[in-house]
Amino acid sequence: MSEIFTQLQVAELERFEQKAGQNEDPLSLTVSADDFSALEDRIIRAVEIVKRERQARAAAEERAERAESELRLVTPRIEVLQREIETMKSERDHVRSRVEKLLTQLDALQL
Repeated sequence: MSEIFTQLQVAELERFEQKAGQNEDPLSLTVSADDFSALEDRIIRAVEIVKRERQARAAAEERAERAESELRLVTPRIEVLQREIETMKSERDHVRSRVEKLLTQLDALQL
């Protein structure tokens, strides 16, 4: 980014030197000063944008680190819960099969 600023400054200086070399009237020097002021304003805005983006990036990195930290904390609990769910599904299937056997035996008695 500093290369862009340097290139812009060099371009503005070259324009100023060209105008000064042509012995233009003082009014055009004022325009040149206005151009320089506009360039200065643009550079200041660009610096502010870069600062804001860096702050936003630092905040995003901090949030990402916190999220990763929280994930590391909850991952073991998630694994335990997944195992419990699988165990409960297995138990449910076992109970279902036992109930179905009992219902079949009851149906056989009513004949």
